[in-house]
Amino acid sequence: MRIYLSFLAILAVTAGCQDQNKQGLGGLQRISDAEAVNLSSGQSHFDNSQDPPFTAATRFAAGQLAESMNQQPRAIAQYNEAIKLDPRHQPSLYRLGVLYAQLHQYDDAVNAWKQYVKATDSSATAYSNLAYCYELAGRPADAEGAYKLGIKRDPNNRSCRIHYGVMLVKQGKASEGTRQFEVVLKPAEVHYNVAAVYEQMGRKEDAKLEYEKALELDPNLADAHERLSQLE
Repeated sequence: MRIYLSFLAILAVTAGCQDQNKQGLGGLQRISDAEAVNLSSGQSHFDNSQDPPFTAATRFAAGQLAESMNQQPRAIAQYNEAIKLDPRHQPSLYRLGVLYAQLHQYDDAVNAWKQYVKATDSSATAYSNLAYCYELAGRPADAEGAYKLGIKRDPNNRSCRIHYGVMLVKQGKASEGTRQFEVVLKPAEVHYNVAAVYEQMGRKEDAKLEYEKALELDPNLADAHERLSQLE
């Protein structure tokens, strides 16, 4: 929120007597005409000064402050002001995408992530965020398309491969999801991820089998031990 500060200078002048030994209220003597002009010039300087212009960075900082106070609508307003000043301001576009998605305003979220893709010169991770937003919005075909664009941009991007793999496993395409995991994960981690998705879906027995396979390949995988013990 912009804070306006107003400075008001009040000059108290008392009329002096012809007798210079006599002073006015508070012991102040009458100022000369030249001094009055100087003071008037100084007053004009303060009156005409303007606040420094807002930049995208200052708007973003205001948005962050609003978020810290759990004022999402106000934060969104500040981030939108930031991108008016700089349409490629990546931090503001990122937060807009996140906040709109959290508020289930998926059309706005998708638009923000599309702008983020452009602002990052079509980075693979940006496509992954756009794809995940499509998932949340119930648009799996669009999500798959965005994941594939990200993978085309960077075949080894972990975010695209893992999130795309998770989506495929959720759709009952475990073998296809596994192939996505295998590009960027170790074999034990592949089974661990499949197990985690199964557990999230409520398929506990399938999850156990996958956790066990993960531990066969890497007995030191602490997370798999913990998850398996909780399921048992």
